[in-house]
Amino acid sequence: MNDAPYLDQAHIQFDEHSLWVMNIALGLVMFGISLNLTTRDFKQLWRAPKPVLAGLVSQFLALPLVTFLLVSWLNPPAGVGLGMIMVAACPGGNVSNFITQLAKGNTALSISLTALATAVAVVMTPLNFTLYASLWTPGSALIQEVTVDVWSMAILVGLLLGLPLILGLWVRHRYPIQAKKWAMWINRGALLFFLFLIIAAVSQNLLQIKTYAGLLFGYVFLHQAMAMAVGYGISRMMRLGIDNQKTLVIETGIQNSGLGLMLIFTFFEGRGSMALIAAFWGIWHLISGLVVGMVLRYLHNGNRV
Repeated sequence: MNDAPYLDQAHIQFDEHSLWVMNIALGLVMFGISLNLTTRDFKQLWRAPKPVLAGLVSQFLALPLVTFLLVSWLNPPAGVGLGMIMVAACPGGNVSNFITQLAKGNTALSISLTALATAVAVVMTPLNFTLYASLWTPGSALIQEVTVDVWSMAILVGLLLGLPLILGLWVRHRYPIQAKKWAMWINRGALLFFLFLIIAAVSQNLLQIKTYAGLLFGYVFLHQAMAMAVGYGISRMMRLGIDNQKTLVIETGIQNSGLGLMLIFTFFEGRGSMALIAAFWGIWHLISGLVVGMVLRYLHNGNRV
């Protein structure tokens, strides 16, 4: 896989206006998710915290570490490796809630874990990225070149994810009946809007995608398969029930690559190979997630732990 050193010369067309529009779309998606949450959901997680702890360990400890080991072994071009580390540092994506429902997993756990992981990501995403990027020699040289500020990254993650989450929880608490009605339409509208923006960005960069797709697909395929394996391994180690195992496989394998794209465009000026990895992740995890979700749907459902 190390036969493509010119990957780091790739350039993505994405202006500041498009970046702000995508930021707003990402915030709307997070706001819609939080409208489905109540204090009862968090109380239930407090009474049975093991699946949540397993999910957080899988997403924020195991996946970034295993990704670092994978990148060190594959030794890809610097931008490709940093793109993989960035995706691994992000929390689970909101699409995981839909795929968990499709797979007949623990949907309540999926939604709550997405929200909790989003809150934790304000600290853990910049920390994990800067830690493993600096430990990997090619990545270390690149992040020193662009001067990534961990606090600036934390503030941006907080604005993109934390603020909409808090606002959504407040609206759900203040207007519970209306929030339940709004949630479905906001979720669908925001997700369609976000997908439209991704499609528009892909169409603007179709030549680059055609040029580099064959070179990048192997990295994305292997990385995402490994992420799902990490989720399965952690859930088995924690002796979770089959429905919670399904949930952790999906939550760990479906990453918020949209957040990764935002951070890449903001702090790395859309460095082509990094952005392409995150974009390919965003496309591929939808395809593979739907396939895995359909397969898991027919597996025997056990008791929740």
